[in-house]
Amino acid sequence: MNTYAKITLLACGIAIASSAATALAVNFGLSATQDATAHPADTNNRNMAGLYTVSHTATPPTDFTHAAESTINGVVSIKNYATQQNGQMGGYQGFDPFEFFFGSPRNRQQQRRNDSQPEETQRGLGSGVIISADGYIVTNNHVIDGADRLEVTLNDNSTYNAQVIGTDPSTDVALIKIEAENLPVIPVGDSDALKVGEWVLAVGNPFGFTSTVTTGIVSAKARSVGANSRGGMGIESYIQTDAAVNPGNSGGALVNVRGELVGINTAIYSQTGNYVGYSFAVPTSIVTKVVTDIKQYGTVQRAVLGVMFRELTPKLAKERSITTVNDGILVEEVVERSAALEAGLKEGDVITAINGAPTHNTAQLQGEISKYRPGDRITVSYVRDNKNASADVILQNAQGDTKLKKAKDHTVLGAAFANLTDQQRREYRLNSGVRVSALTSGKFKDAGIKEGFIILSINNSRISSPADIEEIYKAITQSNVADKVMFITGIYPTGRKEFYAVDLSE
Repeated sequence: MNTYAKITLLACGIAIASSAATALAVNFGLSATQDATAHPADTNNRNMAGLYTVSHTATPPTDFTHAAESTINGVVSIKNYATQQNGQMGGYQGFDPFEFFFGSPRNRQQQRRNDSQPEETQRGLGSGVIISADGYIVTNNHVIDGADRLEVTLNDNSTYNAQVIGTDPSTDVALIKIEAENLPVIPVGDSDALKVGEWVLAVGNPFGFTSTVTTGIVSAKARSVGANSRGGMGIESYIQTDAAVNPGNSGGALVNVRGELVGINTAIYSQTGNYVGYSFAVPTSIVTKVVTDIKQYGTVQRAVLGVMFRELTPKLAKERSITTVNDGILVEEVVERSAALEAGLKEGDVITAINGAPTHNTAQLQGEISKYRPGDRITVSYVRDNKNASADVILQNAQGDTKLKKAKDHTVLGAAFANLTDQQRREYRLNSGVRVSALTSGKFKDAGIKEGFIILSINNSRISSPADIEEIYKAITQSNVADKVMFITGIYPTGRKEFYAVDLSE
């Protein structure tokens, strides 16, 4: 064989060997790819080629049709109507940069009215969620606040007048009822099981557009938005989402992809009053407790731990030589005759968990405590002197005991009220006020108020009608303050000005 033939055969052999090696390498790569779906990534799990396998998780479903179809009929539209005298401007006048939202009626125009004839006007528009087949509906307190009449419209356009069963301004939750049967119900899910990044749907009536569904993800949990500083709600532990929510969505449903109710849409963060990317919902863990209390007791049973506190920051931790934790609830004062005092908590303790649920911030602490009633026993985990400890705490109410309270209406005041006539307003030179027209045994008589007294203000709020007195009474008795008192300013027909303090505590 000549030299040229030998070179040719050698080249062919090299080519064949190279092809075989390439095929083997590709085969090995395919095997590694197939194995990647079954093995986690770690330094010990490597193949002969030096390749690392990686784990893959299943992509969550993004088909929202089931959740939308199963919940859309369980969300209603709620219109808030009030009777206004001539000269009074009815309706919602616009949005605060961070305001809870009604959704003003569209294309409303003010018309001239007869001075002596009051007219019913629509004050606001919101949403509600059917939670029982016999007509119980949960919504926001601010949706129904101040209404003389509530009109509920179902998804099939049937309309009912609703009765207010109870409200809780502290969480902005309200329970109303319509007389209907066999209504579609949205099942209640576990808001505590929600995870950040999980898909959710907001269902409601933004701007009056009924049966609107938007989607987003859970952006954060146990979020506080500072409504307290604006005179808003007292308990904030929101689910934050980026689902589009606008005026009119308030009181509507936040549901997961299984069609379960996980929150009641309540607020937006906006400088215009319309959606700009953030919306907030009261979680069902709080809503369920509030609704159950209202149905069972007529009022919410609020538990109190009994500490003054602030959130621990890295700066505070350094100042206090706290090295075990960087966040939590720093106890600054333990209230006298409180549950915390009896359990042995002290100033300087850092509360880190309630029944195992972390309390990194105020919202988490409020969210956990709001799930319980006075008399319930909880375990408080805390850090003292950089050592972990825990204490069993029996929660109390704001009055310092474990009694559950029953709702009472304003009849305990023992008074009947009447609007001032035009002649009386002219005679006493008053623009507003309500006259005590009759007295029986009750809180007013005990305070020294006499028949004929004209109430001008209660707790610095002007009184224009008997309904104002009832609303203030409700707000005081349902509040979470220890001292429930009506500070009343008024005059007698003789012109003598008087001040009274009416104790509403039990």
